Amino acid sequence: MNISLKDFLRLEVTPALGCTEPVAVALAAAAAASLLPRDEIVSLEVWTDPNIFKNGLGVIIPGTGGLRGLDVAAGLGALGGDPHKKMEVLSDTTPKIVAQAKEMASSGRIAVHLSPEQSGLYIRCRVSTREHTAEAVIQTFHERIVSLHLDQEPVEDSPLLESPSRARTGVQVADVEAWLSQSSLADLLHRLPELDTEDLEFLEQGVEMNLRLADYGLRHQTGMGVGRALDGLLQKGWLCSDPLLSARKLTAAAADARMSGADLPAMSSAGSGNNGLTAMLPVWAVQQWADADKRLFLEGVCLSHLVTGLIKAHIGRLSALCSCSIAAGAGASAGIVHLLGGRRAEIATAVVNLLEDLAGVFCDGAKPACALKLSTAAGSAVQSAMLALSGVAVSPIEGIAGADAEDAIRHLGRISREGTSELSSALLRIMLGKLDSKP
Repeated sequence: MNISLKDFLRLEVTPALGCTEPVAVALAAAAAASLLPRDEIVSLEVWTDPNIFKNGLGVIIPGTGGLRGLDVAAGLGALGGDPHKKMEVLSDTTPKIVAQAKEMASSGRIAVHLSPEQSGLYIRCRVSTREHTAEAVIQTFHERIVSLHLDQEPVEDSPLLESPSRARTGVQVADVEAWLSQSSLADLLHRLPELDTEDLEFLEQGVEMNLRLADYGLRHQTGMGVGRALDGLLQKGWLCSDPLLSARKLTAAAADARMSGADLPAMSSAGSGNNGLTAMLPVWAVQQWADADKRLFLEGVCLSHLVTGLIKAHIGRLSALCSCSIAAGAGASAGIVHLLGGRRAEIATAVVNLLEDLAGVFCDGAKPACALKLSTAAGSAVQSAMLALSGVAVSPIEGIAGADAEDAIRHLGRISREGTSELSSALLRIMLGKLDSKP
């Protein structure tokens, strides 16, 4: 299937309000609840794969005043979410809905189950009234509602089963991911001239959206306050102002805001809002110092999204590896080299430099502390790009490096597929132990 950059941007670069894992649970609940009278809902049940379960434990849900948990997310979606808004399903949340969802969760009327046999992204939500039951299943991708049932009978004519963009283009996220998995860096670079005015404006809107999150994090004490603290150290003169610090500060501040439930959407990349922060903000930070041509800058942002998607197509939509550090960090390094006028070989070197630096970073769930990882990734993205432009490169005989960047990406994918099952299990046992130890 012929995939255009418009297909890629509309399906893989999308607004998301809140962490995409609990939001996907809210979407499944909202989709099922749309088949029932919402004022008659009495209970909910949710089943998820281990990665969705892990990523929903610690992150704060927007508009809730600090509430966390997949049970609360499911309640919010069922009671007031608009499933047609996809990853912005919770944008209409009100204090009344929050109170109702909190009461449902605290009274035990929302049950969340782990489905350890599910290896890919999987969410099933059952919503019940006293007389009827509805179910929705999301699989493979955060927005992909694969089935709806009312009283065990399939509902096949719902527009929720096919998004408007997919109906219009005939291209699905799976098609884009398959295209990316077969693409090289050279292939992606050759596509950048396709960007038209509409695409460039869309890319710019995404940067502005994520900058608003960064600004919020710098002005308010949110999450861990990593970005705000770095800015404070800069003001004291303890740190020096440079592109690397700027990238770390902005990316961390945006993560501080997003992971603590700021009521602002992020422009996501490859299914993750934090991927979007890391993929875009370091490129913007370097642009402010380099003052590069605007089109070249926006091409760099697009290349960052493409490389992020390319790596995620190899390591998986959700995995034990922190894609927000590894995939989006590598994407940002590629985008930075491009905006600074680097050639394909230097872009490839930057990607390998980043992967060799951060390949071992694992994902221990979505949470406010993600700001630390994103800050590290943003700094490594700038460093990897600058080193590549200075001729510093990892030897192909070292570590996961290979003859080219594609080799390193394939090796990383192999580690994700073959080498992280026990890591995933260990992380999950640690998190379940925390739940079991709660009073």
